[in-house]
Amino acid sequence: MQHTSLGRTRLQVSKICLGTMNFGSYVPEEESFRIMSRALEAGVNFFDTANVYGGKAGKGATEKIVGNWLAENPSRRDDIVLATKVYGTMGSGPNDGGLSAYHIRQACNESLRRLQTDRIDLYQMHHVDRDAPWEEIWQAMEQLMREGKILYIGSSNFAGWHIGLAQSAAQQRNFLGLVSEQSLYNLIERTAELEVLPACQHYGLGVIPWSPLSGGLLGGVLENRGDGRRDSDRIAERVEKYRDQLEEYEDFCQELGAKPAEVALAWLIANPVVTAPIIGPRTLDQLDSALNAVEMEMTDDVLSRLDAIFPGPGDTAPEAYAW
Repeated sequence: MQHTSLGRTRLQVSKICLGTMNFGSYVPEEESFRIMSRALEAGVNFFDTANVYGGKAGKGATEKIVGNWLAENPSRRDDIVLATKVYGTMGSGPNDGGLSAYHIRQACNESLRRLQTDRIDLYQMHHVDRDAPWEEIWQAMEQLMREGKILYIGSSNFAGWHIGLAQSAAQQRNFLGLVSEQSLYNLIERTAELEVLPACQHYGLGVIPWSPLSGGLLGGVLENRGDGRRDSDRIAERVEKYRDQLEEYEDFCQELGAKPAEVALAWLIANPVVTAPIIGPRTLDQLDSALNAVEMEMTDDVLSRLDAIFPGPGDTAPEAYAW
């Protein structure tokens, strides 16, 4: 496994991030344990979760599974960089969501309890809170850092100008501010190239793409029809929308002798602004396949062919649309 710096920091993380969103909803605890152990054995030291994850098992269930795995062997804790998120509504009270100082502190303490750990290595804001002033957010985060409860701070689903606002406010406080942005980014959804990726590059944020396979579309969906999850009405509609491109893409992957999922991940990893795409394996086989992507070489010819199949915006903003 290859490792790289998380944004402008010295922190070293694996070029694949293990996403745990399926744990508790699609993946039972025992299988989740096996996936996390296999990932760690393979050199994946970057684990991502969120306080709202859990699906049908309930909010907080995923963090509890990760915490139970850590408690099974406490030495694992110092072998991983553990990331979770705050913002989502966790209860029925008026302060049980968002980015108020009240909720940030409460949510952090609850995540620490569920994760059975003394610290969160990367504490990420799951969404921008347009009603919360940055003075309040940063003051709350600074306090958590002074207490040793969090080490680094990241954002998720921020626009480029949100990143700019956050960093400007942090700089005024002589504060490190954001070190990463977790954004929707893959071969099909490339809007982030307009402003989010340029903002991250400017401010030294590592990009952590979520949904790198676009909900399974880039994982060989045409070849693997019959998977109950992929045969949902929503997925079927998206397959039809992108069918011509997906056919060309899967044919090209066959030419390369590689699985479509591996090619999609390797394309992200080849981008110097990207720190690590988040994978969400539900089986050990899916995990092993994703790990292969780190070693895949993306030549200029391959990148050009992929750009031809799935064209991006063509440039960053404003050049992409202004002239």
